[in-house]
Amino acid sequence: MSTATLRFTVTDADTARAMGSGSLPVLGTPRVLAWLEAATCRAIEAELAPGATSVGTRVAVEHQAASAVGQLVEVTAATAYTDGRLRRFSVAARHVGADGTPAKTVATGEITRVIVDGERFLARVPAP
Repeated sequence: MSTATLRFTVTDADTARAMGSGSLPVLGTPRVLAWLEAATCRAIEAELAPGATSVGTRVAVEHQAASAVGQLVEVTAATAYTDGRLRRFSVAARHVGADGTPAKTVATGEITRVIVDGERFLARVPAP
C-alpha cells in the first residue's frame, strides 16, 4: 500500500476569492483538490517505471470545513484499491493543531489515477 503526506499553509492565493470559486477569504475547494491530487501523485511515484506517469480519472471529494489564511493543512493519500494500471486512493485533509498533530477534518474522499506511458499519452492528445 502506497501512502503520502504533504503539508501546506493556506495563503491569500489559495482562497476561494482568489481562485474564483467563491467570495470568501478561506481555503478554496479547487486548492484542496489540487493538494489532495499532489498527495496521490507523491504516493504513486515510487511505482512508476521510467517514462511512466499517472493521470487523474475520477474525483469524489467532500469539502467539510473552512480553513483560514495562515492555517496549516495536512493532506494524505493512501492506496485503497489496485487493478493493473488503476490506483484508487483514499484522501483526507486535516487542520494541523498547535501540537503539530492532525486535528479537525477539512476534506475526505477518493481519487482515482491510471498509470500511463507519458509519450504515448501525449501522442494521442489532439492538436489545437
